Amino acid sequence: MNMYLFVYDLMQFCGHSWIFTNMIIRFMTFGKDSLADTFHSIGMVMRLCQLLSVLEILHILIGIDKSRLFPRFLQITERIIILFVVINSQEEVQGKYVVCVLFFLWNLLDVVRYTYNMLARMGIYYLPLTWLNFSLCIVLYPLSVLAKGFAICVSLPYFESFGTYSTKLPFPFTFSIYFPYVLKMYLLVLFAGMCFIIQNLFSERMAHLGTDNIKNKRS
Repeated sequence: MNMYLFVYDLMQFCGHSWIFTNMIIRFMTFGKDSLADTFHSIGMVMRLCQLLSVLEILHILIGIDKSRLFPRFLQITERIIILFVVINSQEEVQGKYVVCVLFFLWNLLDVVRYTYNMLARMGIYYLPLTWLNFSLCIVLYPLSVLAKGFAICVSLPYFESFGTYSTKLPFPFTFSIYFPYVLKMYLLVLFAGMCFIIQNLFSERMAHLGTDNIKNKRS
């Protein structure tokens, strides 16, 4: 199981590293013109990485990953909803700068996280990397939530105009589902979940920094 988890982390590290490097090279080459084309250039790999991350929920459920289920579930479902429901369904949103910002934050966090995970699978612990992994999350995760909220706000006019996912339920139901209202309610869930996850990140940071510090002293 440890070898399987290492291979999984390695695959995710390669995917997110490719996306992160691609974004930086494109920006250095084309400047601001590359931002509007971010989704079309790396969207396929981004979708594959996020779909693959669903396995992390299964890892926790079957007990091979000792992470807490609910915070990880919230983080993964947030990305799935924003990427597949909000961004992927509205072509007009895909060219917005907020998509580039969101992808940059996601991949920066994941490159560090999967690097830490891979080394931990091999029993290698570096206190600076541990500190960076958990401290970076505390700083960048709220920024990513703000970017998610902004992406939802940007998408609302298009969902209202095109009626995407809005539907009228058949008899015997007598009401309709207006998807922009669903997204507005989800904004409340998004920011409420952020408070819970930040609290969990603080507790994980203290626990892992203490544990890795002990392991470094022993080694």
